[in-house]
Amino acid sequence: MLANFLNKSKPINFIVFLIFFFIAFIFTVYNAFFTDKFLIDSLLKSGAILLLFLFIFFLFNFISTKNKLTFDNSYDYFFYTILVVLILPKLIEYNVLILSVIYLVFLRKIYSLHSSKKMLAKLFDSGFWLGIFFILEPTSGLLFLLIYIAVYVHNKITIHTIFAPIIGFLTPLVVYFTYYFWYDRLEEFTSIFNFDINFDLQFYAQTKYLIILISVFVLTVFSMFFKSIKAFSVNNTFKKSWTLLIYNFIVLLFFVSFLPNKNGSEIIYIFFPIAIILANGIELIKKNVLKNMVLYLFLISVVIHFLL
Repeated sequence: MLANFLNKSKPINFIVFLIFFFIAFIFTVYNAFFTDKFLIDSLLKSGAILLLFLFIFFLFNFISTKNKLTFDNSYDYFFYTILVVLILPKLIEYNVLILSVIYLVFLRKIYSLHSSKKMLAKLFDSGFWLGIFFILEPTSGLLFLLIYIAVYVHNKITIHTIFAPIIGFLTPLVVYFTYYFWYDRLEEFTSIFNFDINFDLQFYAQTKYLIILISVFVLTVFSMFFKSIKAFSVNNTFKKSWTLLIYNFIVLLFFVSFLPNKNGSEIIYIFFPIAIILANGIELIKKNVLKNMVLYLFLISVVIHFLL
């Protein structure tokens, strides 16, 4: 049964879901690049995109496992893989995947703040990666909130922890400015500060994924509520990580909503907190029969939507 299979974090679990993802990836890439004829350029692009996906999965698993955001199981990896497959046709672009990698590297620094080791270096790095993200996607400046929320949650507010991420954030911007200043193209640099916020959610109302996205959102909210009752009753490291995870989810909702150009691919950003929250929710279910019902319904629904 699926619940028994996922109940422990074992290498075979990751291999199985990587195979599942690879099958979906081949299907998607074939429809995108090889319907007319076989091209070497398309093959190379597909290989590069696959490597980026593998790096994204590695980063997700590393963040979750290293920071103990779930128990020793594979539910989070299951949900993340399935959700990525859901919108896979929207994700096979370099810019989308590169931004996703930068975002996950940024989150890696944020969630590692539960440890006091190299605190200022982590804060500088979080600001640095967010600075790069900001250059490529200016709306990501909203994620600066997560840095200071993490600092506050872990009770480490000092003058140094306040300014370290700001210095890190400004570093790539200074380099970016210097490049355009040298070539007398400052208008291109200043253009990143022309924020184009678009709160129009009409795209999601028209997408074929609407019903399943609403279902995932409802399940996430329920999981977050019931897990919070248990998590907040104990004062430990997980309580702080769980608090940060909730804020991560909320901030990402606004971030995705504000993005100027919506085509469905941006939802991948919010899949990180959703997968972790759903994994913690499924852990609360005691009976394997109920776990299996939820897991199989989730899997079947995503596969059907992917094939439509």
